[in-house]
Amino acid sequence: MQSLSNSSSSPFTSPPRVYSLNYAGKSVTFEFGKMARQADGSVLVSCEGTQVLVTACSSREMKEGQDFFPLMVDYIEKFYSAGKFLGGFLKREGRPSTHETLVSRLIDRPLRPLFPEGYLHDTVINCTVLSYSEKGDSEVLAGLGAAAALAISDIPFKGPLGMIKVGRVKGEWTSSLNNKDWTQSDVEVLVAATDEAILMVEGECAEISEEEMLQALKIAHQEIKNFCSFLKEIEQKESPKKRSFVPVALPEELLISCEKAFSEKAHALLEITDKKQRSLATAEFVKEVSKCLLEKPSQFVSQGKESLISSKTGAKIVEELLYKIMRRQILKEGKRIGGRSTTQVRPIYTEVDTLHAPHGSALFTRGETQVLASVTIGGLKDEQMVDRIVGQSFDRFYLHYNFPGYSVGEAKGKMGVSRRELGHGNLAQRALKRTMPPTDTFPYTVRVVCEVLESNGSSSMGSVCSGSLGLMAAGIPVVAPAAGIAMGLISDGQDFKILSDILGDEDHLGDMDFKVAGTAKGITAIQMDIKIAGLSWEIMEQALKQAKEGRLHILHEMSKTLEGPRSGFRPGVPLIESFPMPVDKFGMLIGPGGKTIKALQEQFKVTIECLEENGGVVRVMGVDPAMIQACIRSIRLQLDGPVVGENYLAKVVSIKEYGAFLDIAPGVSGLVHVSEFANERVQNPEEYLSIGEEVLVKVTEIDSMGRIKLSAKQAAPLTKKS
Repeated sequence: MQSLSNSSSSPFTSPPRVYSLNYAGKSVTFEFGKMARQADGSVLVSCEGTQVLVTACSSREMKEGQDFFPLMVDYIEKFYSAGKFLGGFLKREGRPSTHETLVSRLIDRPLRPLFPEGYLHDTVINCTVLSYSEKGDSEVLAGLGAAAALAISDIPFKGPLGMIKVGRVKGEWTSSLNNKDWTQSDVEVLVAATDEAILMVEGECAEISEEEMLQALKIAHQEIKNFCSFLKEIEQKESPKKRSFVPVALPEELLISCEKAFSEKAHALLEITDKKQRSLATAEFVKEVSKCLLEKPSQFVSQGKESLISSKTGAKIVEELLYKIMRRQILKEGKRIGGRSTTQVRPIYTEVDTLHAPHGSALFTRGETQVLASVTIGGLKDEQMVDRIVGQSFDRFYLHYNFPGYSVGEAKGKMGVSRRELGHGNLAQRALKRTMPPTDTFPYTVRVVCEVLESNGSSSMGSVCSGSLGLMAAGIPVVAPAAGIAMGLISDGQDFKILSDILGDEDHLGDMDFKVAGTAKGITAIQMDIKIAGLSWEIMEQALKQAKEGRLHILHEMSKTLEGPRSGFRPGVPLIESFPMPVDKFGMLIGPGGKTIKALQEQFKVTIECLEENGGVVRVMGVDPAMIQACIRSIRLQLDGPVVGENYLAKVVSIKEYGAFLDIAPGVSGLVHVSEFANERVQNPEEYLSIGEEVLVKVTEIDSMGRIKLSAKQAAPLTKKS
């Protein structure tokens, strides 16, 4: 760690402070006091050409009636950072892209549990990529910068924490890959942690074991410990004085009195298995508690403290009661809502071909969580283009996740795609992407849409299950079926219980949401969020083990409907046939202004794609296999020329006195002399042929100048029209 000295010509009243660290084999620099000095905390983080400005601001006053922590994290990629213009019509960065939103969520999630309980002031973290190089990971730098900006600010925060990505290339674990090198890794896992425990995990893998996942997390944690030590040294030198605040909390006296008065009814609520009935009963219970508190406050608080009770107090009391009772029942009795054991998965129902028109569909129901998946199969033009500072990419597999209000019984309309929907859809996409066949053997673009119809516990994992069934029902040769399960945690610091297949209430009132998806062979995607200060390795190991057992159980239930991919697509699904063609011949196929390729596509009702990969490949996509083969024959004929002695179906393009010219392929024409029309003598060709008519002809000769002579009578003699 080092600090730069001040320059006599510096415009700063105090010189910027610069600290450096070797992090995962790369030099990372943190500059404080240089940019955005009016923010509560700011830092410019740099690594091998990549620079990210991170600022932290928190309001001094809390909004009246605030009952949740309003933290907002924005990760922003400026295209100028890579010397690029935005694609498309608009040339200014606007709303966050999907990737920016996903990274914002990744930074947000590990920060939340480290703010003090009861701190409900508006807090905003901005992470702006100002300079980009593929050697510096802007996402990791943004996470490190957020931790550093909070550490040196006066905002209350229980850090430090660090963030890092872990990969594995050719069996070797690493955390210092350049951006382009991640395509070679069979693991990409982002980990955030304090020096004591893991806070957040998200990533995808190529069917790795639980033991390998633990190994990856331990490697990541060791690097993060080094950063946390580094950040502690910075804090000591900067010596920030944290601001004071009054935590928002219910008075202990009120909690004790309400627990005595209402705990019996709260217990009864947790006995109701059906979510809708439990929600209705809870709403009535809130009304009852609120009425008692407002009408007889002196029964619950000491004289003079009646003003502490408001119209919102009843709801807070009920939530606190349910929180305490549910956790106590699980820890002491192993009893969950509805009486399930800690390892029990709710009943599962699955079906395929639920929808008639889509190329594949499946319905997955687990308890009160239900997801409908539809699969659409297309070609190259259906790829999803992604334009980022790292460059353009094209996704041939993508998944969209929708979470309408009716899925949880709410009367609200649809207003765009939420951050939550993007995050859940991305997790399901990662889980299924690793099961897709390679593009060299399966050259299709596939879109999966998951519609959440009911939700009470991990609809994202339900999307993995329904999506996998939908892919197999569509006849896509996936590597293996995939399933996912969400795990929960209840811990009092001493004892703990891991919960399989958590409900929404168990997620809300619990300490962890740990989602693991994969095949029978191994993990393909993982995501973990916690609400406490970290997880021990004992908890992590048990959660992974219990998740594997649950995943295998769900896969077994799914196999009762469909054990593997169907052979072939259903009728009406586009088919693709590929064949090699040198790139230098693409121009002949396309023709002047695209005339030739357009004519082929119109004639055979197909889509033709020319790809430069592997020296040149042509793909023909259509619904009718016969038309696809006819199109391919026509293309080969156009490029390689006809074969003497072969018969071809030809189209009449012009009629002369001496014969007719016919196209046996676009741009490939030949002459049928009147002597080759029929077995009898022909005086008027128009009595035998019409413009646009298709007839069978035989190639009899190709002269030295490439002129083609055709014969109708040697293939199928023409007859005089009546």
